[in-house]
Amino acid sequence: MSAKLYDEIPSLDLADFTGGDAEKKAAFVQTLGEAYNTIGFVAIKNHGLTDEMTTKLYSVIKEFFTLSDVTKQQYEIPELAGQRGYIGKGKEHAKGRKTGDLKEFYHIGQLVTDGDKIASEYPDNIWPKELPEMEAIGIHVYKTLEAAGIKMLQAIALYLGLDEHYFDNKAHNGNSILRPIHYFPIETPDEVPADAVRAAEHGDINLITLLMGASADGLQVLRRDNKWIPITALPDQIIVNVGDMLSRHTNNKLKSTIHRVVNPPKAQMKTSRFSIPFFMHPRSDMDLTVLENCIDQDSPKLYDDITAGDFLQQRLAEIGLKKK
Repeated sequence: MSAKLYDEIPSLDLADFTGGDAEKKAAFVQTLGEAYNTIGFVAIKNHGLTDEMTTKLYSVIKEFFTLSDVTKQQYEIPELAGQRGYIGKGKEHAKGRKTGDLKEFYHIGQLVTDGDKIASEYPDNIWPKELPEMEAIGIHVYKTLEAAGIKMLQAIALYLGLDEHYFDNKAHNGNSILRPIHYFPIETPDEVPADAVRAAEHGDINLITLLMGASADGLQVLRRDNKWIPITALPDQIIVNVGDMLSRHTNNKLKSTIHRVVNPPKAQMKTSRFSIPFFMHPRSDMDLTVLENCIDQDSPKLYDDITAGDFLQQRLAEIGLKKK
């Protein structure tokens, strides 16, 4: 493992991987692998999202979250364990905690268009009738980030010594989620629980997360020397980090690094913060058994065998979205 401690996350250009230059591609794979072997996060440009797409989606989700709680709750379906539609304020908490995060969010899931039988596993998306434009832009951004995610997984596969397309069929029509989040204003900060934060420290469940730029500061990642460092991206970048499924599959060779969204100073808690992560999941039957080439004398196998679907169900219960 590299001994390097990053003061900021590395910036990479996805065009170096996709552009056809073998040297640039190899350098991208190596730099990405080193970052994921240590800090678990990178910033990426040339990911396919345009400014117009980003602006349009942020505009519509901000409009949705200004609707009354009663209106938003029409789109909350408890039986779906938070997998589609609206999830209300404080409903989700970090694994190992009981205090809910100071956020509300909306889930857009996979749209299967090629006749794949896996469509029967997925509930239909839920679209608010007040904002008919949400569907088209939501699906457009979903598919754009999914395509970028496939390229990132191809680079990861090469770094791991696997076939470049190892993840392709595992992620095709995967159970991925686009999550517009509203960290809502706190009018009376002294009245919320002392340990309540916008998003408590956690690792993501999935293979990788692709995060569109957030509307305010606050995202931090925990370095392995236990120092929190801020995560920032330039306007043309997205953040891509390792999730727990990928960390597990690689026996922690790739790091699902703990991160959080901290509260702003009290004087600024009356303001909103928005962000839109894309949680890239594989198909539910993907075998997350630790890869043989990630096990050796110095790195014994750390995890029991499990499928991605079973792992997801465990974690949904642990974070409060599914009844145990």
